[in-house]
Amino acid sequence: MPARSARTSSSDAQLTADLTARQAAELLGVKLPTLYAYVSRGLVRSVPGPKGRARRYRRDDVERLRARSARARRPASPLSWGDPVLESGITRMTAEGPVYRGVPLADLVRQGVAFEGVAELLWTGVSRIDADGVDPAWFPDDLGVDTEVLAQLIPDGTTPLAALQLLVPVLALRDPGRFDWRRETVLPRARRLLRRLAAGLALTTGSPGAVRERIDASLAATTLAQATAAALGARGPAARRAIETALVVCADHELNASTFTARVAASTRADLYAVIGAALCALSGPLHGAVTEQVEALLEEIGEPERAERVMHERLRRGEHVPGFGHPYYRDGDPRAQMLLAAAGLETSRARPARALLALVRAAEASRRPAPNLDVGLVAVTAPLGLSHGAAAGLFAVGRTAGWVAHGLEQIETGHLLRPRARYAGDDAPHAR
Repeated sequence: MPARSARTSSSDAQLTADLTARQAAELLGVKLPTLYAYVSRGLVRSVPGPKGRARRYRRDDVERLRARSARARRPASPLSWGDPVLESGITRMTAEGPVYRGVPLADLVRQGVAFEGVAELLWTGVSRIDADGVDPAWFPDDLGVDTEVLAQLIPDGTTPLAALQLLVPVLALRDPGRFDWRRETVLPRARRLLRRLAAGLALTTGSPGAVRERIDASLAATTLAQATAAALGARGPAARRAIETALVVCADHELNASTFTARVAASTRADLYAVIGAALCALSGPLHGAVTEQVEALLEEIGEPERAERVMHERLRRGEHVPGFGHPYYRDGDPRAQMLLAAAGLETSRARPARALLALVRAAEASRRPAPNLDVGLVAVTAPLGLSHGAAAGLFAVGRTAGWVAHGLEQIETGHLLRPRARYAGDDAPHAR
């Protein structure tokens, strides 16, 4: 008898802990039909009520489901525009733009510092470019691969960024010392790689003769900005200055997706080429560097400048995105875009894409839409120069490589593997206890 009384007491306690349908629905913040749907899916167990009363619902199941719903409503995780996840001494983010090793980007652009000097600043904290902006350490002997063989692997219509994704692993295979991460070996390798990436932008030019001509001109150039301009087919001092500004502006932006990818790869002690290759893959995504291609496509859709406002509002009417505007960090406008728009000379350009872009920027401003971001700024540089589709993303990749190298070195020197944890939010079967 005492044992039976104990069992009865335990059962009564469980029934008391269980909830009525209305109580369970109120705790979950749902209507009764939704509660019954949860029961049918096995997320909440129901049991007979005492003495023939209505069924009851297990409190622990309801509480677990309630906690899961609360997790789903939480703000974005720290890896999605949240709290910092690691320490870095490379770039500080400010509303006025990034600060490279304590030097504001705006100052570097205003002073006309050469891209090589900015890269050295990111890598070492010191700009080691002489007064003429020329450093012999930045001159490779050749592209490092057989140009004709590589060009045969690239189909028509390939973008410059995709060509770089092919070039980097080929260069890696031809460099047996690539696993050495000492600074005295990594930095010369990084300088050569950057010049070869700049020349590699010419791989999608078209005919083998045109490719060879542009690559030779790029490798013979005295600065990386001139090398990039030659590879893309941009001519004149104004084009070189705009490209230089774009490279400097793109050099680093803290832990964006491609840079974090580079750091993850470096944390495994993958070689420099693998780090850059991984970052290029992340950059190619349509939510990152390939946004520039969406802006280019939008300009093709606009065609004539007077259609810019109409096309923008038609996209908005259909619930479609207008690429290249707004930035989750720069709520009052991306200062990098303003630097590039100032350098691009849209107002004086006769090129139709440039005039269409200027009309689009003005239409967005008149409609109080978000301000243009880096992607619009990069296309603003390439559009007046008549460069081919994908040139802006290629420009982005070459410039950002400086930052990827800096972050790779910094990550290696921390000596630890990047391995974040996930907050589990899966469905546990009610009986899996």
